[in-house]
Amino acid sequence: MAVHPIDYRYGSHEMRRIFEEEARLQRLLDVEAALARAHAELGNIPEEAAEEIARKASTEHVKLERVKEIEAETKHDLMAVVKALAEQCGEAGRYVHLGATSYDIVDTANALQFREALKIVEADLYELEGILLELAEKHARTVAIGRTHGQHALPITYGLKFAIWAREVRRHLQRLEEVRKRVLVGKMSGAVGTMAGFGEQGIELQERVMRILGLRAALVSSQVVQRDRYAELLCLLALIAASLDKFAREVRNLMRTEIAELREPFTEKQVGSSTMPHKRNPVNAENICGLARVVKSNVFVALENVALEHERDLTNSSAERVIIPESFMLLDEMLKRAKKIFSKIEIDLKNVQKNLHLTRGLNLAEAVMLRLTKRGMSRQDAHELLRRLAIRAWKEERSFEEVLLESGEVRSYLSQEEIREALKPENYTGLAEKLVRRAVEQAKRERGG
Repeated sequence: MAVHPIDYRYGSHEMRRIFEEEARLQRLLDVEAALARAHAELGNIPEEAAEEIARKASTEHVKLERVKEIEAETKHDLMAVVKALAEQCGEAGRYVHLGATSYDIVDTANALQFREALKIVEADLYELEGILLELAEKHARTVAIGRTHGQHALPITYGLKFAIWAREVRRHLQRLEEVRKRVLVGKMSGAVGTMAGFGEQGIELQERVMRILGLRAALVSSQVVQRDRYAELLCLLALIAASLDKFAREVRNLMRTEIAELREPFTEKQVGSSTMPHKRNPVNAENICGLARVVKSNVFVALENVALEHERDLTNSSAERVIIPESFMLLDEMLKRAKKIFSKIEIDLKNVQKNLHLTRGLNLAEAVMLRLTKRGMSRQDAHELLRRLAIRAWKEERSFEEVLLESGEVRSYLSQEEIREALKPENYTGLAEKLVRRAVEQAKRERGG
């Protein structure tokens, strides 16, 4: 019976199959097969023995149930795999796992899983980037109110918001490619990293094993691949989760009833509340924010795993059985939900306009200040003048334009028409549209299209 939600609730079938028990067993067997082939290439074992080991190194022959039976007796998970494989190989079984230690197999199998899982993460990031770029282009001129400290600031465009997010996703794609160099690494270095079990051919054998598997070989290692590599991987996953958390939190805030500029997709029969029929909650965005907390917290465990004692201890093992599949599965869920949200996001242009004019022109005080400065008033004097006039407009619940027109100081510098032009939000979005176009063009070059 399933216990952890990643078994039945979170993550795609595609990601889940990478970390299922049988898939994990197959990756361990793949490494054992590669080790046998490398030994045969170097003349250490008969070619036919390597062929037999490779042929039987499959879950069609080595059954998970048998591995578990042996592990119950030996209390050693990898030795159970070795014994189960050797049983299937007959006389060739004597050469299974020759010269290797458990974590030669385990850590190299980890790299195989990382490679598959990172491909899925990369594909989802690439797709999400494309969705955000489309939104950026579509809304390059959609003027809205920008907010700092939760307060109305200056006009922005939704296109700029989406372009900023798209570039953040692109940086994660770049980081992912960099991480591959240091994480998709295997090793065949024996019990303490000296390769003593492989003799003088150790370095060549390791290179051959990794070449067969399509991995990089660790230059030096102890009994394990050093866990700074794994910590970097978990940091990458957490960074991606942090960005998705940010995007989703913005959706949640802009979906608030009092703001109501954005709405995440809501299906025809979807229920928002078991008691309040009217509710349309940002459930996907909230799910992303909640799962991000778990993924980010797993980084602490990964960092703790770096400091293994001497040539290794086993404190990392139990933790990694949890944090690695969990982080990949939960991030997979977050990415899928993010794509769902932004591919069908609704922007209420009526409410965008309403909020843009909510402060009755106060959000354009900077635009007026700069016009006064250009006409000769000192910047500091203009700032103080407009600060006082803004307070008056707010307290008296009047439009900023009306208060400005009553000010003799302002009128001595600016005409009525100039004041009105300064208070039009569409006139004060700066280079937002150009910045969006530039970001989109750069992204298209990087995406190869």
